[in-house]
Amino acid sequence: MKTECEIAKLGEDILRKKAKKVKDIKSEKIQSIINEMLDCIKKSNGVGLAAPQIFHSYQILIISSKPNERYPDATFMEDEIIINPRIIKKSKTKEKGWEGCLSIPGIRAEVPRHKKIKVKYTTLNNEEKTQTFEGFIARVFQHEYDHLLGLVYLDRVEDTKDIITEELYFKKIR
Repeated sequence: MKTECEIAKLGEDILRKKAKKVKDIKSEKIQSIINEMLDCIKKSNGVGLAAPQIFHSYQILIISSKPNERYPDATFMEDEIIINPRIIKKSKTKEKGWEGCLSIPGIRAEVPRHKKIKVKYTTLNNEEKTQTFEGFIARVFQHEYDHLLGLVYLDRVEDTKDIITEELYFKKIR
């Protein structure tokens, strides 16, 4: 496992590719990627991370929501490793909320997201799971899920006036 956490930055080809489905969860390669992701998310103060962000084109994301320096008001949720996810139901209502991304440092933007989503995915134990996420956790899921589709949160911004520097975000908005 790498000791340094290298995050793909906007402009890297991998962030614009659709991630491959995981076929063998128990393989050494996939287990190594998951360990690297867990290590990386702890070092980076993120609330979520997708495998393409650390240069692995696989449908794996982690939600690791805890209040931290980057997200002081984050909802607490134990680390959830989500493999081959799909959204099976979305609320009609969307809500704009502030997002940042480890792959796009120094910027925040208001992004419209579904307030509630129902998702299906495979767990680390190779079990199929269906879960409903709401509010902040639904936002984190949708943000990370976009990475698996080759999208970044800026692709979802409705107006470029909704994009500001992180410095101003912490001065004015927080």
